[in-house]
Amino acid sequence: MSTRTPVGPIVAGVVMAVAIAGFALMDAAPARAQVAARVESQTRPNFGLLLDPPARTYRNREARHRRYDYRRHRPDWRPDHHPGGYRPGGEEVVLVDCGGNPGTGAVEDAVRRVRPGGTLVLRARGGPCVGWLNIDKPLTLIGESGFDPRDWERTDHITLQAPDGLPCMTVARGVRVDVRDVVFASPRAGDAACVVGYEAEIVMNRVGFRHAGDEAAIYADGGLLDIRNAVLDAQTIAPAIVAEGAVLNAWELTVLGAQSGLELIPGPGQTSRIAGATLRGTNAPNSFGPRSIGLMVRSGRDYGRVEVENVAICGYVEGVVVEGASVAIKDSRICRSDKGAVLYSGELRLEDSRIRASTVGVAAAAGHAVIVDNVFAGRMQEVIYREPRASVEAHGNRVWSQSICRPQFRDRYRGRYEPYWRPGDGWECASGSYPRDWWAAEDGLLGLPYDDDGHQLDGYDDYRDGYGWYDRDGRYISNQRWRGDDRWRRAGAGGGNER
Repeated sequence: MSTRTPVGPIVAGVVMAVAIAGFALMDAAPARAQVAARVESQTRPNFGLLLDPPARTYRNREARHRRYDYRRHRPDWRPDHHPGGYRPGGEEVVLVDCGGNPGTGAVEDAVRRVRPGGTLVLRARGGPCVGWLNIDKPLTLIGESGFDPRDWERTDHITLQAPDGLPCMTVARGVRVDVRDVVFASPRAGDAACVVGYEAEIVMNRVGFRHAGDEAAIYADGGLLDIRNAVLDAQTIAPAIVAEGAVLNAWELTVLGAQSGLELIPGPGQTSRIAGATLRGTNAPNSFGPRSIGLMVRSGRDYGRVEVENVAICGYVEGVVVEGASVAIKDSRICRSDKGAVLYSGELRLEDSRIRASTVGVAAAAGHAVIVDNVFAGRMQEVIYREPRASVEAHGNRVWSQSICRPQFRDRYRGRYEPYWRPGDGWECASGSYPRDWWAAEDGLLGLPYDDDGHQLDGYDDYRDGYGWYDRDGRYISNQRWRGDDRWRRAGAGGGNER
């Protein structure tokens, strides 16, 4: 009788052990490779951050704006606790007579009472209405006392004031609200914007804002923001207005105090327009925090377009910044800036405008720029700067600059020299003083005294009238004996004052 050894199970066990060991060895190398790659990615410098502009200009928090909730900020607030109950929202016109009423819920109650399409009137004779208007139906909001933007410096009247850390007004998706003659205030806003809209239509006329906080005074996430005859005094490091994916129409708008003026991501399908506006910055250099930008236009998923006309942008480090959108600027003024306009990508058309800058008038890193019939002034290093990825069309531009427009002298006749200026790429130097009325409409808006940027040659007025010439060092030689071209043909005076 023979005894057989169970070879099959043994072989199977050996094969299984070998397979497990092989898989372990195969996993070890990728594991070590992943660890090495992770360490390398953490230690390798990211040159993209050095070369490309930041994706967000003013927020270091989450990309999406927070949606405000009373209970999260104020757990003690009980909006639903009314023993008598709310009246049904069927009233055509609701008048709220305010006298500084924080915590009473009168303003919130009034919104519920108005029927869809009705009118809410705020009377603030005894003090501002204090509350948060959470609007979820179409209505018209009117301030009884009226508002004139021309009297902004002399008025301290407030119509609606937000509770601390909360917005003044939020508008729900798909809702249209018309606001007239209202002065909003959010003196201690914190992380809250004063007016917030989500895919809403917000139409404002004759409105004012006194906002102090970390966020924008107005934040529109999609929808439409139409604002006219308005003054925004926004003491914030964020832009005064942020329109993200929204269509912005702004007319006769004045922005004061904010480190940045407007940030716009144009919505699809329509053109955003800004006309007759004044964006006045703090005129302070960027020592920390977000960049100081007057108007920033960035692209979203859709390639948006913005038209700017008759707008003054003064007191920002960068006047206009374009990133991936199409922007047309006409009959406008960019003043008191380091860089007048910067094109990172997209399209920029700058026409019939005046730009005052201390570093560069227009800088194009990529994209296509058309710069036509403009006036550049200031102690610039360059008028138009272009990198290889950018294409620039420039012509008809004039420059007043003591740093760029220094003349050269060439020998015209026997030691008699004439001045000349080398033309630039699409620009030429202008002679004479910079016009005072132009200065008054530019840096004069910031209260700065007149400073002539034009390069003045001694005796140049007489020289243009046909008298005298210059020596090789640029000193004017007066001569009344010969006039016009005779001074280049007549022999005699190698210098001196001849009569």
